[in-house]
Amino acid sequence: MSDLLFPLPFILIGWAIGGGSPGPATLTISGTSMAHGRGMGLRLATGVTLGSAIWGIAAALGFSAIMMSNAWLFNAVRYAGAAYLLYLAGKSLLSAWHGKTVKTPTPSRVGAFGKGLALHLTNPKPVLGWGAIYAVALTPDAQPKSVAMLFCALIITSAIVFLGYAILFSSPPIARGYLKLKRIFDLTFGILFGAASLKLLTTKLSP
Repeated sequence: MSDLLFPLPFILIGWAIGGGSPGPATLTISGTSMAHGRGMGLRLATGVTLGSAIWGIAAALGFSAIMMSNAWLFNAVRYAGAAYLLYLAGKSLLSAWHGKTVKTPTPSRVGAFGKGLALHLTNPKPVLGWGAIYAVALTPDAQPKSVAMLFCALIITSAIVFLGYAILFSSPPIARGYLKLKRIFDLTFGILFGAASLKLLTTKLSP
């Protein structure tokens, strides 16, 4: 693509590293995959990927700029996301507190997918990330075709990362380790979800 400012492989590697770094999406995918198996993990990861695709399309249409110029919209999504992460933190901490006496219900197929979708759509940071990658990677006069091609390359990369997390953390050795150390994992996830909620609450729009 002639409208790219950097070689596409470099852009995709940076995008993969950012998407695969520890965060609400990767934490939830790994936790669900260990606790409920590969199928549920993949469904949740698919929901996360769809959420990322929606934000990517929205950013391409200029929604990230609208959000940047309307703090109330950014804050509405931010507060919803922080509340959802706090809910996940509470569930994990409660499970850690009760230990094996509490059985975590297996989510339905639609529930796992919807959970992943809701998790990503209630986090405003991805749409800002999509807006940033478009701004950094594309020339100011980039054609719509180039934007569409870059979007496709990026969302495929995101799918590989998120689905890869589900496959990796649902592998038998890791799943067995999770069962043996469930309380420790639940406590860790609870703390990390709580920290992610606090981080989201304290996120401010750059002037």
